[in-house]
Amino acid sequence: MEILEGLQNQGRKFTRGLSRLLGSRSEPVARRSTRGRSWAALIHSDEGNPLVEMALVVPPLMAVMTGLITFAMAFSNQVTLTQAVGTAGQYLSQIRTSTTDPCADTYSALTKAAPNLNPASITMTITMNGTAYTENTCSGLQTQLIQGSPVVVYAKYACNLEIYKINQTSVCQFGAKVTEYEY
Repeated sequence: MEILEGLQNQGRKFTRGLSRLLGSRSEPVARRSTRGRSWAALIHSDEGNPLVEMALVVPPLMAVMTGLITFAMAFSNQVTLTQAVGTAGQYLSQIRTSTTDPCADTYSALTKAAPNLNPASITMTITMNGTAYTENTCSGLQTQLIQGSPVVVYAKYACNLEIYKINQTSVCQFGAKVTEYEY
């Protein structure tokens, strides 16, 4: 029954629109129900336009904003790692004569300087006297800290960058390197 009423209303609208175009009114308009009047008011008014525009604009806008925020957080991780590697390199040059495990002390300084990074995701390489050490401990190698020779501290961070449940870990690999000279 409602479908039939809807078709009749559509027919009336068509004939009214046609008569407006032709400039005459051929048939009288029958009184509609309250429901039909409100539906017609919505069809012929602009009240729903902002809602439709919001529905079309908000999802892409939110996707762009989420991407921007995610990559801003990744950039923040890169800056934090770079500053932490510089701090660790300076700390290593200061403790060269008083340390018994330069790798562990440097790694500790590195993780303390980057509290918002996951320490398990940080890999560190220290190059002393031309030899690279990738372990977080190198006990007894303080003799490699020769005065005047460069010490290179390199750290790599594999961050967990996830955008809409898609993990971007392979894209999110940061590295930072500093060279300090032992004086």
